[in-house]
Amino acid sequence: MVRLNLKGMSRILLGVSGGIAAYKALEFVRVASAAGHVLRVVQTPTSRRFVGEASFAALSGAPVLVSEFDRDPARGAFPDQHPPTHEPLSHLQLVEGAEVYLIAPASANTIAKLAVGLADNLLSSCALAASCPVVLAPAMNGRMYEHPATRANLDTLRARGVRIVEPGVGRLASRGEQGIGRMADAGALLAACEAALGGRNAPRPPAGMSGLRVLVTAGGTREPIDGVRFIGNSSSGRMGLALARAAQERGAEVTLITANVALAGPPLVKHREVVTAAELGRACEQEFPSCEVLLMAAAVADFRPCVPSDGKLKKSGREHLRLELEPTPDVLAGLAARRREGQTLIGFAAEYGEQAVERAREKLARKGLDAIVVNDISREDIGFDVDANEVTILVASPQRAAERHVPRADKATVADAILDTVEQLRAPR
Repeated sequence: MVRLNLKGMSRILLGVSGGIAAYKALEFVRVASAAGHVLRVVQTPTSRRFVGEASFAALSGAPVLVSEFDRDPARGAFPDQHPPTHEPLSHLQLVEGAEVYLIAPASANTIAKLAVGLADNLLSSCALAASCPVVLAPAMNGRMYEHPATRANLDTLRARGVRIVEPGVGRLASRGEQGIGRMADAGALLAACEAALGGRNAPRPPAGMSGLRVLVTAGGTREPIDGVRFIGNSSSGRMGLALARAAQERGAEVTLITANVALAGPPLVKHREVVTAAELGRACEQEFPSCEVLLMAAAVADFRPCVPSDGKLKKSGREHLRLELEPTPDVLAGLAARRREGQTLIGFAAEYGEQAVERAREKLARKGLDAIVVNDISREDIGFDVDANEVTILVASPQRAAERHVPRADKATVADAILDTVEQLRAPR
């Protein structure tokens, strides 16, 4: 078969399973085509109840297949290829020509089938036969997504090398329902596909983090005062997201826990979202045992209201409002107390003023960390909610904390400096 693939163009096979998010797959075809990629689409029979083949065919410029028994006029070829002279098996020919296979939306039913290796329709048969990277975009009701069976199935697929584009949080298909389960948007899906494509021919990641399991926290927790108000902080999550991206680029398997972060994270990491310090603590307790490196960049509230009010506190009739606060559990110290041999723990300290480094040095020793990253939040040009940072990295040693100063730079550069320190800490002695 003659291949006519042009420079910069890639062949994407899109699998569409049943779910209301199928309409978003149309937008993906449009966006990916505009970016210069060529696509073929396969659908499950159920997906046709939401979007028909004609819509995908019009946008992709190629026939759409639903069954292994459908005759393919293109005989498995992508729009930039000459069809073979014989009638091939569609599920084999399609994935042979594809350079990445995206399944979006991936319903709970389809995810379960893929996890156990079922091949009872064209979409799942293609997945079982695919030797190219496979990218999965789950979309479903939040309760279905959070069910232990679905979580276990996704973990199984991750372990096999399938890339998962985590769903977002927001309005769901059921009227009035909110939660996790919204399929990622077309831009995030395309970024995930392009990252998978780039990874095929990219240089090998540095050996220091290849395959390393890294847990990153980002953002700032919020502690409720009443149903609408909260105590929070100014952390945007930029530093934590930069660390997650940098660790992923070095070959690490990254899990990202974000607290109230509005920015988009790396598309191919395991991602959990939390709100309060207690929720962050529970998520960390679940993920920490399996990680080898913890980068605790989240700004965790030190105090919370003892008894949050139901509903909304009224201003009328009040001259004063007194809040009684209690300390939140020290998430990082609790994890450090349960660390196992071989784990590396990096803390972060947002300190204020001249004694910032000294206070961070005390915190490093008190919490039993391997290193701590300190920045002075009294400065307006670095730290919270800006793109730049300037830090001092303190590394624990038998005598005292050794220092490395990182001058003001964008947070991606600072993240690389922090990860260089992680690699040095983990290097064989």
